[in-house]
Amino acid sequence: MESMASSRTTTFGQGHPERPSLAPFPLLAAVAVRELGLHLAPLVARVGLVDTEVLVGEFRTLATFAPELVIAALGTGDHLSAPENLAYGLPQFTADERRAMIVETARELASTMPVWVGAGASPTNEMARTIGAELNFWDRPAAEIAAHASLSPVNWSGNPREDLETQLDELVHAGSTWAVFAPVVDIARLGRWRRANRAAQ
Repeated sequence: MESMASSRTTTFGQGHPERPSLAPFPLLAAVAVRELGLHLAPLVARVGLVDTEVLVGEFRTLATFAPELVIAALGTGDHLSAPENLAYGLPQFTADERRAMIVETARELASTMPVWVGAGASPTNEMARTIGAELNFWDRPAAEIAAHASLSPVNWSGNPREDLETQLDELVHAGSTWAVFAPVVDIARLGRWRRANRAAQ
């Protein structure tokens, strides 16, 4: 399991319109040239904010800064992201339309980079499995990860617990391929856990 740099794809923090968010692709490109070797992905790039062709181009451009290290992490958005669309006059696509956008985007990118889809409603999860994408779960318990891992590859993102090492062990046992932590995680503890587990293998 790895950790990666991440950034949300919103123009303001979800539920906090007074708090702006940075555009993820320029930010990740800046990270790529300063921290060589990191895997990079927005968590997640919400379809429908820009045209599909533009979103595909953003991922491909980022990959020129970090070849073979970019993950196309995509999301449909939901009712929590609707206020942002309304505030900026963006179209309100239906859930089926957004899922179709993910399929189209994944089709363009899957040959050059891994594709993740933000897990959520059952139709979205099934769509991800159909196109061969890995499901990304935000802050879900290990038991839920294990249930989905029996069907297709899955990974986990979220906040670290105080018992970080136990949390990582649980995620490995559940079948998560990655653990992507919020920035407050103790990097030194992550490194010690990773070295210990490599030595045990």
